[in-house]
Amino acid sequence: MSQKTFFVTGIGTDVGKTIAAAILTEALESDYWKPVQAGDLDNSDTHKVRRYVTNKKTIFHPNSFALNTPMSPHGAAKIDGLNITLDLISRPKTKNHLVIEGAGGLLVPLNNKDTVMDLIQPKDHVIVVSRHYLGSINHTLMTLKLLKNEGFNVSLIYSGDKHDSTESIIDTMTKTPVIGRIENEPYIDQNVIKEYAQHFKPNLL
Repeated sequence: MSQKTFFVTGIGTDVGKTIAAAILTEALESDYWKPVQAGDLDNSDTHKVRRYVTNKKTIFHPNSFALNTPMSPHGAAKIDGLNITLDLISRPKTKNHLVIEGAGGLLVPLNNKDTVMDLIQPKDHVIVVSRHYLGSINHTLMTLKLLKNEGFNVSLIYSGDKHDSTESIIDTMTKTPVIGRIENEPYIDQNVIKEYAQHFKPNLL
């Protein structure tokens, strides 16, 4: 497979983006990049993915913005006295595959006019992580519609317990390919990530 970029986004916060990104990074032995980190700088998403990934090929690229407060990037940047602009978010140069992890959902603001969606480039394969909760159908359908209206290549990863009626209506209305499901695991470690990576890899190739 020629070099590809996978942009991981979610239908909201705390749906499992970082675990999904770790699995994809391990499966593809890709590089990993989180452009904007807001809060948890001592245990950031990059730190977490680094702990989970065991292959020797992955390079972890530094955040373009590492903000102190766990909130929307536009607000966290203001607290830090910064202004996030797209020209200051430069993709790392690599000949390897690249997994990019977004922040929250697509329309999370970076500043007064740009959102996380503005970080996605036309050739990116966008992977949406969806998790069942009251309202998740609406959030999933809106996310997929936004991406497809812009012409992006989109796939889904489900996180958590299977919910037949939810997943059935999403499939009926969007026909979005599903890479796989991340179950509600009792714990996540390198072996769990590696097992999912082996399972997901054929669907990524």
